[in-house]
This record gives sequence, C-alpha cells and structure tokens, in this order.
Amino acid sequence: MKRIKLVRHGESAANAGQASRNHESIPLTHRGLEQAITVARSFTKAPELIVASPFSRAQATAQETSAIFPTVAIETWPIQEFTYLAPARCVDTTVAQRRDWVDAYWARAEPAFCDGEGAESFLDFVYRAQAFLKQLAGHSAANTVVFSHGQFLNAVAWLLERRPQSLDRHAMADWRRYEIENHIPNGCGFYLSQSSTGAEWVLGHRNY
Repeated sequence: MKRIKLVRHGESAANAGQASRNHESIPLTHRGLEQAITVARSFTKAPELIVASPFSRAQATAQETSAIFPTVAIETWPIQEFTYLAPARCVDTTVAQRRDWVDAYWARAEPAFCDGEGAESFLDFVYRAQAFLKQLAGHSAANTVVFSHGQFLNAVAWLLERRPQSLDRHAMADWRRYEIENHIPNGCGFYLSQSSTGAEWVLGHRNY
C-alpha cells in the first residue's frame, strides 16, 4: 500500500506579512525553520522518497527532513504554489497589498484566464494537481513525504473529495470556498493512501 505524507512548508516571510520580491525565492522565517525541524523530527522511520516543490520555502523545509535521512532520495517535482497573479506586478508587495488584486481575480471566475507572463490559469493549476497524483501512483516508492504549498495541497484534496466532473466557473468558485474553509497551517498537511491494486486515492486525516 502506498502511504503519502503531504506537508505545507514552514512559515515564510510572506506568510509573516513581509514584502516579497520573487514568489519563487521567498525564504522561511526563523519560526518557519523551527516548524521544518519539528516536521523532520516527527518521523518514526525513514520515508522511501522525499519530494519537494522547486520554490525555496518548500526546498528549505524538505532539507531538514533530508538532513535526518541523508540516504533517502530527494526529488523536485512541479508541485509549486498556484501563481495566479502576474509576478512582475507583485514585486515588493505584501499579501495585504495584493488583496484587491486577489479579490478581482476570483470575482472574474474564468478558469482559463491567465493574468500575465509567469502566471498560470486555474485550469493549468488543477491539471498540475492531477498530474501529481498520476506521478505518485506510477512511482515505485510506497512511503513518500511531499513538501508543497497550501493551495496546491488543497487542490489535491479538493479533487479527491469533490471529484469535479468539469472545471468550469462553478468548480473554480467551489475550490476557492474549499481552500478558505480548509486552510492548511504551516508545517501541517494530510495523508493519502492507495492500495497495492491501484485503487483510488483515499484522503486521510487533515492537519496532523
């Protein structure tokens, strides 16, 4: 049976209210590093595989677990956070300063809309989550820990819980409500399991 532990990265500078220049290179705060260490020390046995998003905050969180289990393979997969605002206009802004842009994006409710260079549509975001589940299912490792981001992890959970039949504006609005109602704290996450026969993924306990 496959058992997957999915973890949101530790607190980042942006999570703490600081301005960020590049969405990919936002560092962990001191508290975030402590959260990453806590996650690393929570394992009672080594995983078979460590997977991390390419973004710095997820990589830094994963490295604390990798330091405890240095012989375990660590891979970078395209499980980065949903970047729906064009990065160029977000340079040196805080979460609070971007609030109106965020609200306007979700009010627009167009799944195929892309805000600009470096951004992705809601459709592209969900397709990445679907591809991630397929990649997990096809990998030989049975016991894996994954370090990613809150919105991406909730896209995975939403796909398994809601099982949307189409990715239209109603599905987009439903995911947004789901994300708000099921906020994943830093350093927390949930488990996935899948039988050896390749049965569907089962979503386990959240925010362990």
